[in-house]
Formats: sequence, structure tokens, C-alpha cells
Amino acid sequence: MGTIEVGVDPSEVGFDASRLARIDDHFRMYVDDGRLPGWTVVVSRHGQVAHHSMYGLRDVEAGLPTAGDTIYRIFSMTKPITSLACMMLVEEGRLQITDPVSAWIPSFADTKVFAGGSSIAPIVRPASEPVRIWHLLTHTAGMTYGWTYFDAVDDIYRRAGFEFGFGSRGSLAEAVDGLAALPLSFDPGTSWNYSVATDVVGRIVEVASGVPYEEFVATRILRPLGMHDTGFSVPEASAHRLAALYRHAPGGKQLVEGADAAALRVPRAPSGGGGLFSTAHDYLRFMRMLEGGGALDGVRIASPTTIELMAMNHLPGNADVSAFGRTLGEEVFYDGLGFGLGFSVVVDQAKTRVSCPEGTFGWGGMASTVFWVDPVEEVSVAFFTQLMPSTTYPIRPYLRSLVYQAIVD
Repeated sequence: MGTIEVGVDPSEVGFDASRLARIDDHFRMYVDDGRLPGWTVVVSRHGQVAHHSMYGLRDVEAGLPTAGDTIYRIFSMTKPITSLACMMLVEEGRLQITDPVSAWIPSFADTKVFAGGSSIAPIVRPASEPVRIWHLLTHTAGMTYGWTYFDAVDDIYRRAGFEFGFGSRGSLAEAVDGLAALPLSFDPGTSWNYSVATDVVGRIVEVASGVPYEEFVATRILRPLGMHDTGFSVPEASAHRLAALYRHAPGGKQLVEGADAAALRVPRAPSGGGGLFSTAHDYLRFMRMLEGGGALDGVRIASPTTIELMAMNHLPGNADVSAFGRTLGEEVFYDGLGFGLGFSVVVDQAKTRVSCPEGTFGWGGMASTVFWVDPVEEVSVAFFTQLMPSTTYPIRPYLRSLVYQAIVD
């Protein structure tokens, strides 16, 4: 168990403390008026924590306050960790991101693309090229999420039991084989669509490494970084620290019944796209490792060149998502935002219309969590709460504006 301590006077790293306080003033209103249950925020610069605060409750019904060791469902903030696991195998010469996925998962050998008809009677055709690992990492594979309700393929996913997670699909291998049988929305590499692709990356990690995906993540990333409260379930002994999960409902928020019990069960098919639980302390250590070019406290997870490659925009022609892809389903600004190998990346700051330098990379989760790492201003930020969906309130652009207005040197 770890907690965060502010390690420096904000002025020593170029922040105005009174301006940093505006972050708390702003988000305190979200709790006071019932929009959020509670939150935790951490802001660091030059590798030192300059601001860490929390407010509200981790469990409204039980009256339990948000604490420094509160455990959150980070959902899609799992994706960068899974993507890094894959790139560690690239570093070891186990695979290349240009490999066809079928080289590791044979069920992807006969991938089809939706060409018409309906979700009940789809017309399909062969894909123009194989789905490759880099397609999965960049969300250009043509896969989707059933909850996006964009087209017939989304409905096909829902009918197959893939609206949220894997449902009762059995093992990770069985779940991914089930995904492979579904048609793609478009030919690989021709568009961007947020999807279950990173879950498939998790299966590749376990096939290429020869150990279960969750074991690889735990032994090669989480434990070496001291992320001891991060995992795919919450131990019974830590259940009292788990934040309750809420969904947006008319007039406010509504508790998601059964979410706490589900958190205590070890999943048969751990989700590489959204299955981790973590704390602000633990995820800050992951961010500091990224800041450090793949190393933290003398422990090297990856090389600086690998982190640089992951944080580059890999969309063709340096396009942003709004020009190249489908922008439904997430509360982020897509104008000026490209995508790398597991992270979004700012490619045109003016086009984002939000203070945030080009080259900044990060991502968020379905329960309104978010993080980013800014290598230009050397700023890293994370925000944690538990409200679905993340589109409910514009938390992320407000947070960016509030952080950057506090930089005065």
C-alpha cells in the first residue's frame, strides 16, 4: 500500500500554488452539487509532485471518504500498460508489430469485413490485408465496441455478448477467438475506431511470452514498479478501500449494483483493454516510468526509444482522429489528437483548442479517469473518480486548462 506525498513547493517547479488551487475549487463543485461522488488529482512537474488533493466520498451510500489509498477501476487506462507489455516483447525479439495477428492467434487467419446487409444477416467480404499487431495497438484494425451504437457491426458485437467486456466467454483464448469470428467495420489500416483491439493484444502477450497475460503484466511491469495495489481484481483484505462505481442517471448519479462483488472475483479472461484496478499512487509510478524513458528508481521496464515510438502519432499522414476516424464514444477532444501505440498524442495544439503542448500523450477510462504525460513542459497529471460514462461531463478539457494556467515559469 502506498500514498502520495507532495514532494516540492509548487514555485520550485514553476507552478503558482494559488492557481493550482483552482483545480480543487472547480472540481469541488462537482461533488457539492451531486455530479461526482468524489475525486483524487495529482500534478507533477520535473518528476516531483507539486499538487495532490482529494475530495468527496469513495462510497456515498456508506459515507466513506476518498482517501490516499482509494482503489479505482481505471478501465481503459489499462490499455497503455498492455501496449507496453507487447512492446517489451518486441524489445526481446519475440515479435514485430508488423506481424499478422494470425501468426499468434490462428483464428484471425480468415478475417472478414462487413460489406452490407444487417446485423442479423450481414454480408461480408475478405479483408484487403491481414490485421496486424500495429493495427491493434493504434485502433485501426476495424474492430469496435458493442456499446458505441455506431453501426451494424456494433450490434453484431452486442448480439455475440461483447457489449461490455467478455461476458461469460471463458478463458482469454476463448474470448479472443470469439472476437475473431466477428466481421470488421472496415479494412485494417483505413480508419480509426476505438475498440476491443487491446484485449486481443493481451492474448498476443501471453502466446508470445508463454505465460498468462495477467502474470506477465504483474511480474514484468506492476511488481518491478512497486504498483502493489494494481491488479485485475481487488483482494478481500483491500475491499474496504474500493471506490463504489456510479453511472449517470437523470438527476444525478446512480450506484452500479453488483460492481463491488464483481471486483473481488478473479476474472477467467482478464481484459487488457479495461480490466485493471489501481490507485493514484500506483498509476503515478507508471507515469513516472514513462517520464523517465522507461525506467524508474533504477528499474528499467523499456528503452527510451520504445517509449518514444509508442508516443508518436501512427495515423497515416500524421492525421488526427477527427480526420481519419470515428469519434463516437469518448469525452476527449479529437481535433488535433493523433494516436500512437497505446496512447493518444497531441499533434496540433491549436486545433485541440485546449492548452496542451504537441507531443503530450495519455488516455482515460470509462469511469471518467484520465492521465497524461507532457514531455515538453515536463508535466504529468492524473485524475480519478468513478462515474460512467466518461462523456457525462467535460472533465478532461477543464482539467487540462486548469493545470496549464497554473504554470508561470
